[in-house]
Amino acid sequence: MTGRFLTGSAGVALAALLAVPSATGQQRRIETVSAISAQDKATGAKQHPQLLQEFGGAYPGTQARYVETVGRRIAVQSGLSNAQGDFTVTLLNSPVNNAFAIPGGYVYVTRALMALMNDEAELAGVLGHEVGHVAAQHGQRRQQAAQRNAIGGALLQVLTGALLGDSAVGGLLQKGIGTGSQLLTLKFSRSQEYEADDLGIRYLASAGYDAGALSSMLASLAAQSALDARVAGSARSMPEWASTHPDPASRVNRAARNAQESGAISKTRNRDAFLNALNGTLYGDDPKQGVIDGNRFRHPDLRLSFSVPSGFGMENGANAVSVTGSGGQAQFSSVAYSGNLADYVNAVFAKLGGQQAGAPPAGEVTRTTINGLPAAYRTLRANSQSGQVDATVFAYDFGGGKAYHFLLLTAAGQGVGPFAPMLQSMQRLSAQEAAVIKPRRVQVVTVKAGDTIQSLAKRMAYTDASLERFLTINALTDNSSVRAGQRVKIVTW
Repeated sequence: MTGRFLTGSAGVALAALLAVPSATGQQRRIETVSAISAQDKATGAKQHPQLLQEFGGAYPGTQARYVETVGRRIAVQSGLSNAQGDFTVTLLNSPVNNAFAIPGGYVYVTRALMALMNDEAELAGVLGHEVGHVAAQHGQRRQQAAQRNAIGGALLQVLTGALLGDSAVGGLLQKGIGTGSQLLTLKFSRSQEYEADDLGIRYLASAGYDAGALSSMLASLAAQSALDARVAGSARSMPEWASTHPDPASRVNRAARNAQESGAISKTRNRDAFLNALNGTLYGDDPKQGVIDGNRFRHPDLRLSFSVPSGFGMENGANAVSVTGSGGQAQFSSVAYSGNLADYVNAVFAKLGGQQAGAPPAGEVTRTTINGLPAAYRTLRANSQSGQVDATVFAYDFGGGKAYHFLLLTAAGQGVGPFAPMLQSMQRLSAQEAAVIKPRRVQVVTVKAGDTIQSLAKRMAYTDASLERFLTINALTDNSSVRAGQRVKIVTW
């Protein structure tokens, strides 16, 4: 179960005005912070380990060291600090396309987003864009807006303001879906995106990179977004970076114009160095954290499997698997288990309701058996801003002191509703079934004489949309061709 990103902000530093080129060639001034404050450093240091836990941990090895080097080189262009050592740049072990930065000099990019890039300048452009958000204090403004309109993932949107009596499942907002650092998945505004794009382009130019790299990366994100939207049954219908940074497609041409006006075109791209570093990187889900294949989730270490109904999709998180669809929301997770399933179910509700007096009391729990697994469940009625909902905790005893549960939210009166097939699908994985779950990795190959886009796409470790996936990760189009000696990326087992 690996993570998703949420950006936060803390601390207020001295403001400075930085002039950057606008799309019309005029100079536009963006208010930015001039330095990393002591408060920023303290807040960032506190959030950093929480973010690592939330998003699959740090990805180790040569890829991480390469990302750190590039990230520090671009981060110092922001003026937040002239010392590269003041920036902590982390490659995250997450299968979600994402990047972000928080005050205090902390910058992050996921291995999934890195795999979508095609050269070092694109990596620098994305990281520079994220540092630009911090320099312009966009996260702080989002957090202030969040206090007025708290929104999390799809499950949180349903639960905002949920109450049972005086409180009950209201605690879901903070406790129920593994928010980790309790940062919020809120979109940046269009003007904030433009500002961060402008700053990212400026940082690219000052670091000696091709300033057009941000535009080409935005184009790849737009292509990935369109591809994911076409892949049926995927909750990842939009790269998370595109979700929190809206409409990358509309920004491609604007970023390209600004790059042209910067004069820093046809400069450093460092494609070969980037591909050398990327080669062998884990792609998609890490089997150690469970894998999603279509509508099925399998976890070889936990030795379990379940499937979601048609029309629902999944997203793997650090502490949970989120299931979303028009018929309801669900999350698969676990808490401490004493050996009594009824106590487990009531403990989940009590934890969600918090320790205040309004937390739901222990109540009657129904017992059953699912595919040989002892199971128990309980449903409560709750109020939300969208009306009443049914909240159900459905738990399974896997033996050995381990239990896992689904938290379900459906329309009032539906109970488990459309999730009945999912609940019935829970089963153990045999040792043989667990052993065949293999990771995918990015492999950089050199095109040989006679190779075509179609023949290379057939080597992709996918049974669906292999051609589209190959084109997207290599920033190619239907009209593209490959030539002998060219280096391209494929995804293999």
